[in-house]
Amino acid sequence: MPATTSYEPTPVAVEEWAGELEALHTRMAPRFERAEPRRRALAYLKGLLSHTERKNGWQRAEEAGEHTPDGMQRLVNAARWDPDAVRDDRVAYVREHLADPGAILVIDETGFLKKGTKSAGVQRQYSGTAGKRENCQIGVFVAYSSLVPAPTHVLVDRELYLPQEWAGEQPRRQEAGVPAAVPFATQPELARRMLARVGAAGLPAAWVTADTVYGGSGPLRAWLEGRQQPYVLALASNDGVDLPCRSTHYHLPVEQSARHAVAPAQWQRRSAGDGAKGPRLYDWALVRLLPPPQPGFEQALLIRRPLDAPEDPKKLAYYLTFAPSGTLLETLVAVAGRRWTIEESLAAAKGEVGLDQYEVRRYQGW
Repeated sequence: MPATTSYEPTPVAVEEWAGELEALHTRMAPRFERAEPRRRALAYLKGLLSHTERKNGWQRAEEAGEHTPDGMQRLVNAARWDPDAVRDDRVAYVREHLADPGAILVIDETGFLKKGTKSAGVQRQYSGTAGKRENCQIGVFVAYSSLVPAPTHVLVDRELYLPQEWAGEQPRRQEAGVPAAVPFATQPELARRMLARVGAAGLPAAWVTADTVYGGSGPLRAWLEGRQQPYVLALASNDGVDLPCRSTHYHLPVEQSARHAVAPAQWQRRSAGDGAKGPRLYDWALVRLLPPPQPGFEQALLIRRPLDAPEDPKKLAYYLTFAPSGTLLETLVAVAGRRWTIEESLAAAKGEVGLDQYEVRRYQGW
């Protein structure tokens, strides 16, 4: 989606969008085995993009001129189609229209509140959306945040998190349509799977950024480093880093590293990008860490301090960076600042196209 808060399209633009939607549907239509769900898929998409307040089965059916929601619900719950192939079509579309060698891949998870126990992957678990443990599903997403031809961010991949409790409950999995080949995987493992797919699809990206769920994963970081993929990943205050000291080094929690290795003169005020009220200004400091084994790269601890509480260590935010040698502080700050784009993408998907109003229980429909 374009990174803009208010936009009134012209009639010509609306007509062009309608034609582009038809073209997109033509591309993905072969992923549906039968003609009827192929036709209904276009009506489904139009319903999602309509001005109806809610985007559940009833509203989408009414928008399509149907008297009951049965057809729309059958499309997502029972129709034979290949959702992964549709995902690949979407990534190819993004590559053709929005590819930017300087783009940033942003990872985040979001919760979908549920009342029952039948939906695939549902259980009582922590949801960042709700800020507490709730009965919900958790989805992990990757957004493509580019600046060419204009500031744009779009969701390009998703994985449903299947909790470990579901892994061995075969009757429950079978009822929810979870394929036998789908094992338990942590959220960082799901992120790695999606990043590998995006890379294999040829969608260029200069950086990866994500919150502490992913920054705290050593295997994910090692995998990115092995691919020489630069990143700026958030760390929790008790995550450890290797701080060099003369001929040796110390493995310390980042909060200790910040306390001992940052001199007052090292703080520099930089904007992490424009927000609703103007530039998002913070003080930033960079602490060089033990060099990684990859030649031409360096690792550092990036620390963010708010202007209104500079003396409060609990307000500090930490990022581990893996970047080409000589990368400027401004570049690392800009990457860290783009993490909000996936939050905006998810909020728009929920608010504008009903991402959290789906009425499916089965794994494929999700």
